[in-house]
Amino acid sequence: MQTILGANGPIGEELARELYRHFTHDIRIVSRAPAKVNDTDELVAADLTDPEATDRAVAGSDIAYLTVGLPMDSDLWERQFPTMMRNVIDACATHGTRLVFFDNTYMYPGTTAPQTEATRFAPNGRKGRVRAQLATMLQEAMDQGRVEAMICRAPEFYGPGKTKSLTNSLVFDRIKAGKRPLVPISDRVVRSLIWTPDASRAMALLGNTPDAYGRTWHLPIDPQRFPDFPITSYRDGIAEILRG
Repeated sequence: MQTILGANGPIGEELARELYRHFTHDIRIVSRAPAKVNDTDELVAADLTDPEATDRAVAGSDIAYLTVGLPMDSDLWERQFPTMMRNVIDACATHGTRLVFFDNTYMYPGTTAPQTEATRFAPNGRKGRVRAQLATMLQEAMDQGRVEAMICRAPEFYGPGKTKSLTNSLVFDRIKAGKRPLVPISDRVVRSLIWTPDASRAMALLGNTPDAYGRTWHLPIDPQRFPDFPITSYRDGIAEILRG
C-alpha cells in the first residue's frame, strides 16, 4: 500500500497517476474530502491535525507521501503545518512506514546564489520559518532513527489543471486571457521552475528507490544531465515554453 496524504491537490493527483502507471495499483487517497484519481484507489477521509485520524490513515502503508497544501495564510500555516508533520512522523514511526515529504524552497535565503541540498536555511518571512521548522522536525526524526524518510524539495511550480502558483496566475493565466504577464522579480534573473507532473514523477521514482531514503533531493531539471531543458530566466523560459 502506498498512501498519499493530501492527495487531491495538483501534486497529489499527478503522483497518484504516476504511481498507478509505473509502481502499484494499491494506492490510498487521503484528504478531508478524498476523491478517486484511479479506479482502484482506496479513499480515506482524515484531518491530519487529528493524531488518531492520521494514525488510521497511515496504518498498513509501506510508503506515505506527504503532499498536503494549505491556503497562503501565515496564521494557518503556523497553527496547522507543524501539528500535521508531528502527527505524520508519529504515525509513520508507529507503523514502520517510509515517509516522502514534498517540500518547497521558502526556507532558503532570497539571493541569486544557486540553491543545492546543502544550502543553509535562512528564511525571510513567516511562511519560510514554518517550512524550515517542518524540514528540521523531519530531519531530526530521521537522524534519531525514528523514521525512514526523505525530503523532495521543488522550486516554483507551473502546471496544468488546478495548479495554483504565482507563475500560473501572473504569467500563463494572464497570457491565455490576452493580458500582459506580470513577473514579481526581474525577468532576466535565472530561475528554476518545475512542471507539476515532472515533480510528481520524480517523487514517485524516489519514493520507490530504497537507497534514496535518508536524504534531501532537489527536483528541478538538472541542465547538465538534461541539456534540452536548461534552467533559465523567466524572460527566456516563458518565450521557449510559448514557442514549444
